[in-house]
Amino acid sequence: MRSLLIQKVTLILAAALLTGRPEFLGAQSKSDGSMPQYLFPEFSKCEVRMNNGQVQTPVMNYNTVTESMVFIRGGNYLDLMNPEIVDTIFLNGCKFVSFGKIFYEVLLSGEVDFFIQHKGNLLPAGKPVGYGGTSQVSSSTYMSGIEQGSQYYNLPIPSDFMVKASPVYWIRMNNEMYSFLNEKQLLKIFPDKADKIKEFIRKNRLKFDITEDLIQIVKYATK
Repeated sequence: MRSLLIQKVTLILAAALLTGRPEFLGAQSKSDGSMPQYLFPEFSKCEVRMNNGQVQTPVMNYNTVTESMVFIRGGNYLDLMNPEIVDTIFLNGCKFVSFGKIFYEVLLSGEVDFFIQHKGNLLPAGKPVGYGGTSQVSSSTYMSGIEQGSQYYNLPIPSDFMVKASPVYWIRMNNEMYSFLNEKQLLKIFPDKADKIKEFIRKNRLKFDITEDLIQIVKYATK
């Protein structure tokens, strides 16, 4: 039973799985939106730079529910299992680097680095609760894929499920990592600048749910 709940592909040799084979080209998620677990609406050709200097160009996407890079082989959606051998992935104009078994998108790099950890919570469709409202609870029973041997096959999400984006933001300063979810938590990272940061946000009418605005805020907070 456990093998049906955990789907993984073991990447022993990069060339074995990241080959950019012809059948990868044009692969995409379903147009009816039944694969909302992916960060981008379509699978796209990307550039994968390995730690050993090799460069591969598979078609990939990022699964925000499992927090895995996914590529296509033989019509199947497979997880990239050994991100530690990957230096950088350039996908849809975005730069991703690995942290443990998952990838963060790089929003800023330099003396201070700023990342976004794309996460998605899988939720069943809301159920009526009276007064025209609905309720939603996270699902721990839905299978996101099937394991067969050493391979992990991603499955489409049924139409009665949805994915709620729940990003986590990370700032790396002085070799330390700091995470935050909202303005209140960001201000706690910079207590001496809290009032100035709040005024900067107010004066420029910046929003936390707009990536470009958030980058401006972090630049101001860390300068």
